[in-house]
Amino acid sequence: MKIIILGAGQVGGSVAESLVSEQNDITVVDVDPPRLRALQDRLDLRTVTGSAAHPSVLAEAGADDADLLIAVTQSDETNLAACKIAARMFNVPRRVARVRATDFLNDERLLGAEGFEVDLSICPEQVLTEYIVKLIEFPEALQVLDFADGVVSLVAVRAYRGGPMVGHPVKDIRSHIPSIDTRIVAIFRRNHPIVPDGDTVIEVDDEVFCLAASRDIRKVMRELRRMDRPVRRIMIAGGGNIGQRLARALERDYSVRVVEHNKQRCEMLAARVHEALVLNGDATDEELLLQEGIGDMDLFVAVTNNDENNIMSSLLAKRLGARRVVALINRRSYVDLLQSGEIDIAISPAQATIGKLLAHVRRGDVVAVHSLRRGAAEALEAVVHGDRDSSKVIGRRVEDIDLPAGTTIGAVVRGDEVLMAHHDTVIEAEDHAIVFVADKKTLPRVEKLFQVGVRFL
Repeated sequence: MKIIILGAGQVGGSVAESLVSEQNDITVVDVDPPRLRALQDRLDLRTVTGSAAHPSVLAEAGADDADLLIAVTQSDETNLAACKIAARMFNVPRRVARVRATDFLNDERLLGAEGFEVDLSICPEQVLTEYIVKLIEFPEALQVLDFADGVVSLVAVRAYRGGPMVGHPVKDIRSHIPSIDTRIVAIFRRNHPIVPDGDTVIEVDDEVFCLAASRDIRKVMRELRRMDRPVRRIMIAGGGNIGQRLARALERDYSVRVVEHNKQRCEMLAARVHEALVLNGDATDEELLLQEGIGDMDLFVAVTNNDENNIMSSLLAKRLGARRVVALINRRSYVDLLQSGEIDIAISPAQATIGKLLAHVRRGDVVAVHSLRRGAAEALEAVVHGDRDSSKVIGRRVEDIDLPAGTTIGAVVRGDEVLMAHHDTVIEAEDHAIVFVADKKTLPRVEKLFQVGVRFL
């Protein structure tokens, strides 16, 4: 697939890295030559220097025969203009735009066929807010991801010593919770993926990915680790766009305090929230944290625009007694370094956002994609179309489907029914298959499996 990415920042760079690894033809456009050089030095792609909204620049980037345009610059206006130009001047068939301003998002006419002709709009701040809220709902989890409109959940949990299933083979989970159908689809042990079979033994510190109906997910998690008490008190470091969205999403159900160093921003934030307490100060100030009761906080979330401040404030909050700390960290090397240490969860904004983009890139009818392990693996929801003659999966048992190594069909949603996929599960037309892919290099093969082919008579 020929793809043009506008913007070489954190999101654009992460999208490019993910798509290049899948052997797509990628061109990245940005106004910053050093940033493009850095990207080209580590990835096999083409770059063009210039404004993303200039027709001549889009032409140089190959818009005439591009399959997809992804506009993720820092400017909403640039992204929207680029989509309109790509549609009208170059007939680019699919167009995705990063849009932050609610003024654009609140009126569907602006983004539709009569407006900027955007097929998919993504607001990273909103995606991150929803991601963090889910982690607050399940404080024991490393990731909580929904499929089939929330009917099925994939949850990542670190196995703790003393968990009922820790030290036991995977097959024992049926006897531990006989009333619940669940599937352990993957285990990451010391950063290496394992596709488990029934005899695989779960070890302490394993990162275990479980699929189950969303209503059962807490019971499944109890088998792997002790359950924390519910979150009630939350401190947010940073009152920017993400901090504001997070405070507004949480203030009705939790006791929320927001620490923001900019006084003007504090005044604006105080006018926009209703029950959250807004504090003017530095989240790395030990005296301030102690004064505001950091030791009583169930959760500390650092979401400023500065990685170092997020890291330092989270480490300080943990040392001063916060039960759990979450930090937003843009640099991927920092995320890999800090995850599983004193910082309980390090979130990469780009990786949290990229799933919505990838669902638009995948071939076949892929309705949801989630990036796992900071992009190392992927889980997707594919709708199965066709019949036994035109499909490589319909009418076949899971064990007879030619899945690449490391790929697992974990569950099938059939109408209102959730079925954990076992070796003898037969795939039917219009099933929603939840697929775990441990090695992203095999994604093209996985996509082809779920595409409708030519029927031979």
